[in-house]
Amino acid sequence: MGRRRLLNHMKKILVALSGGVDSAVAAWLLKEQGYEISGAYIRTWMNEEMPLADCPAQQDIEDSRAVAAHLGIDYEIVNLVNEYRERVVHYLVDGYQRGITPNPDMMCNREMKFGIFQGYALKAGFEGIATGHYVRKVSNADGSQDLLEGLDPNKDQTYFLALLRQAQIRQACFPVGELEKPRVRELAQAAKLPNAAKKDSQGICFLGDMNINRFLEHYIEDKPGNIVNAEGQVLGQHRGLHRYTTGQRRGIGVPSNTDNEFYVVTRLDMERNELVVAFDRPDSPGLFTSEVELYDLSFVNRPVTEACRLLAKPRYRDPAQAITYTPLDGSRAQVRFDTPQRALSAGQILALYDGPKLLGGGFYAE
Repeated sequence: MGRRRLLNHMKKILVALSGGVDSAVAAWLLKEQGYEISGAYIRTWMNEEMPLADCPAQQDIEDSRAVAAHLGIDYEIVNLVNEYRERVVHYLVDGYQRGITPNPDMMCNREMKFGIFQGYALKAGFEGIATGHYVRKVSNADGSQDLLEGLDPNKDQTYFLALLRQAQIRQACFPVGELEKPRVRELAQAAKLPNAAKKDSQGICFLGDMNINRFLEHYIEDKPGNIVNAEGQVLGQHRGLHRYTTGQRRGIGVPSNTDNEFYVVTRLDMERNELVVAFDRPDSPGLFTSEVELYDLSFVNRPVTEACRLLAKPRYRDPAQAITYTPLDGSRAQVRFDTPQRALSAGQILALYDGPKLLGGGFYAE
């Protein structure tokens, strides 16, 4: 890799070691390039609070501590359990109670990693933080910073940073953003990092592979109601609307028809406590949409204040879609997709782009 420095304005950096290989390689790269680094694991959940059989936290702590020891850097566990409960878990539960689909990983990035944790690092004397996100950061002539998609299109994680603000990215760096995942694995092996062969994590940030409904059972009581089609015909019974999301096909509890067509959730009617479904067809009412309203818009750098053509990613892993973007009053905007989009859920986030440059994002209105 050589010893080319990734940034000039930071010398002392606190690396968020998640226990995974990406953040471990990020720390190794920074140390190789001469930065003064320390490692920290962000604790967001206490398994004693609600035992989660699949909770990965303890293994992640052990792996992150082993990486720090291997690199010979200081290591600490930063306990943000209470803050996480207030800013992410409450947001998650409240969203499902209201019939929208929250995105806790994006909220965790804005409020926790690049919020409270970054603030903790700066107060402790660090000049910034580093993470293992596959994102590229670039500096502009006016001193502002932009985020570009990661070099590896299969691992790009700009979508998850769409709610970050300029001050947050200014004090952050992303050492693996210029690498492809196979190269990260190679570097981990060459550096003999103890977690070099560890599989990538999946699922919600603190639940691991645990089913979200198992978690929500501890917070939201079931409220059974009817499953209906667009004409109001009762097709079955649901256990509680918080167990479903727009676009869901599995686990609805309504069998397919004689043509072996499956039902899909098109709407959660909170007022009637009804789960509205339709056959998974392009012409099914409510399944596809061409126009949405965004609220609580957030921009990485300069806000988009005039109607224009942009690209947007409706969800993580979705390809970029061409849109017409029209600003409205009060941090809102109207978006029209050139191609109708399937099952956009209220509360989820649309990430906005100008080519590979992440502009920001906003929430789908109810």
